[in-house]
Amino acid sequence: MGAGPAGLTAAYELLKRDVPVTVLEKDPKQVGGLARTVEYKGYRFDIGGHRFFSKNQEVEDLWTEILSAEMLTRDRLSRIYYRGRFFAYPIKAFNALRNLGPIEAVLCTASYARARLQPVKNPKNLEDWVRNQFGWRLFSIFFKTYTEKVWGISTKELSADWAAQRIKSLDLWVVLRSALLPRRMSGGKSGRRDEIVTTLIDKFRYPRLGPGQMWERVAAISEDKGHPVLLGRSVIRIKHSGGKVTSVTTRSASGQVEEHFGTNFISSIPIRELVSRLDPPAPENVRAAADGLGYRDFISIALMIDRAEVFPDNWIYIHDPAVRVGRIQNFKNWSPDMVPDQSKTCLGLEYFCFEGDGLWTMDDKELIELAKRELGQLGISSPAEVFDGVVVRQQKAYPVYDDSYQARVAVVREFLESALPNLHLAGRNGMHKYNNQDHSMMTALLVARKIAAGSALDPWNVNADAVYHEDIRAGERDVTGRLVPERVPAT
Repeated sequence: MGAGPAGLTAAYELLKRDVPVTVLEKDPKQVGGLARTVEYKGYRFDIGGHRFFSKNQEVEDLWTEILSAEMLTRDRLSRIYYRGRFFAYPIKAFNALRNLGPIEAVLCTASYARARLQPVKNPKNLEDWVRNQFGWRLFSIFFKTYTEKVWGISTKELSADWAAQRIKSLDLWVVLRSALLPRRMSGGKSGRRDEIVTTLIDKFRYPRLGPGQMWERVAAISEDKGHPVLLGRSVIRIKHSGGKVTSVTTRSASGQVEEHFGTNFISSIPIRELVSRLDPPAPENVRAAADGLGYRDFISIALMIDRAEVFPDNWIYIHDPAVRVGRIQNFKNWSPDMVPDQSKTCLGLEYFCFEGDGLWTMDDKELIELAKRELGQLGISSPAEVFDGVVVRQQKAYPVYDDSYQARVAVVREFLESALPNLHLAGRNGMHKYNNQDHSMMTALLVARKIAAGSALDPWNVNADAVYHEDIRAGERDVTGRLVPERVPAT
């Protein structure tokens, strides 16, 4: 269930082991899930940006096996936009000090010194914890605005435990050291892949036609082996009896109902949807646990601009509180073949929201006008240069880690493992874990090997393993808030 990176990786591994498999996908047109590539009038763009880099060599080898020469090696450039200036990211000390100006630089240094001398005791929220690490002024510039845009929650409401876990080694002096001292891609002398500080990599791989090309190729391989992905199939019922799932019922856009039988079932669809479709229903406490899981949604607005070069970055983080856009992707700089005409540029403006809120319910024309207006406000491109645009809404882009999510997932997991052991969970939404693409793939590989060969390796341990638990020192997912934080527990 689901033809994203997890579902298709599981299918790919099972077919390599001669295990027949059927993949069901609700999208009527394409595979890839959150890693799909959308095409509009020849312009191609991601739902967000998907770097192809992993600490796990097996995943890297798998990407090479699937796409070979179609995988490009790209130079990475990303910056932070704040108060009309661009700051290098990862942070470079001289660049930051020059952009802040001498007065602000002195104030930031003094703010940092004060925070170290007079820290907030027992910080409970992210704001206090990061203020202790960086000082109030640097926190305000490089953390507060972007984090609140991404998660829609005040930094005073975000748990300090999350910050301590995910920014545990981040320190101003570490940032300065990484900026001032020569560095290689490795975080250790041995150069081992698992020692790499992910955010400091200056190169990554990327499919020539976007991340969707990877998953379109896997779907084609599956079809060549006689097992085409079944598109346009929404899961409406998951039947089970005698302690196992027996079939999955789907409905197509035309209303056609089909029943699909199997011996084992893999779900990468959101846990909330999975549990709601069990027939007979799960116990009330399990349904309540699943219903309580939350999600953050996402809107990508692709604008086509009548200019060959707009900015040199792959993407820019927008820390300016005067605009609602959170990040801007320049897809031409990910791969030239993402645009059909090299005299034009396609930018993807990313807005983080909750399904049903004001942004989500705006009509497409209003959203395109908002994006054009904010590009002009930022001084990146005038509205007159934009000659076309398209809106893509993505439900459940990020699972939310509130103060009760772990307990809720544990209730669902315990029920499924004891009552329906032939129903396996994999992937980001399938496990309600903030997995990167490579992590999602690894969970799927372990599930497939458990089915095909009885492997005892637990997919739930992916990310806890040394190879996957990223010891981030100036971590992008931490500094920019991409990981879903926890709310401060109620007292």
